[in-house]
Amino acid sequence: MRYTQVGAGIGLALGALGLQIPVAAATDDSDVRIDPWNAYPGSTVTVSTRACDPDADYGKGRSEVGGEFQLFEGDEEGVLTGQFQIPEETRPGSDTVTLKCPPLTKVTETYQVTGRPPSGSVSAGFGPAEETGMGLALGGGLLVTAAAGGVVWMWRRPNDNRT
Repeated sequence: MRYTQVGAGIGLALGALGLQIPVAAATDDSDVRIDPWNAYPGSTVTVSTRACDPDADYGKGRSEVGGEFQLFEGDEEGVLTGQFQIPEETRPGSDTVTLKCPPLTKVTETYQVTGRPPSGSVSAGFGPAEETGMGLALGGGLLVTAAAGGVVWMWRRPNDNRT
């Protein structure tokens, strides 16, 4: 029974991770790369493209939620890169980015704006994480006592074959 529950938990965790990988990110055929693909309000999004003429050294971009931004030569030859920030008040959903560069290149790509990631710690009723010395010692002592009691019981239990 225990192995079934552990296997189900692992399967659910792997399934949830698989849902985080967008299909478009798995294929690198796109002329536009957006990083991160799942961005949250307040984060900076980096957009790179190879769609422009290899000799182009600038371009313009527009995000529906982040507004206008400029594209400049990136670290790689033939790649233009720009950045914008997602406003804090942006609600989760999709955002479309449009890039334009000379002479007449225009490409669009869509990515996801997610909810804000969790921050801080969760109180489980055992006090702050900084106060672990006494609790750790007490818990360890209880475990050692329980293990010792189990060993003593195994050695002293009556033999069922005796009458």
